[in-house]
Amino acid sequence: MQTTQKILASKVTSKFQATIPQSIRNAMGISQGDIVVFEIEEGRVFIKKLQPLNLDYLNAVSETLSEWASPEDEEAYRDL
Repeated sequence: MQTTQKILASKVTSKFQATIPQSIRNAMGISQGDIVVFEIEEGRVFIKKLQPLNLDYLNAVSETLSEWASPEDEEAYRDL
């Protein structure tokens, strides 16, 4: 797969806000109201779209974790 490198610019406002160029929004599937995260790695900044949590799944999984909530477990892991 060949990648094409483009340089895009956005002006920073007095509130340190910048517009994400449309071609980047399209490529990343970013829509109004989405949340993006910034990662700094070795002097470079990466932007990623934050994927929403599936709360139904997380609630279902959390119900299966009660086996780890015994008094014995609390004592064994108290110092962690």
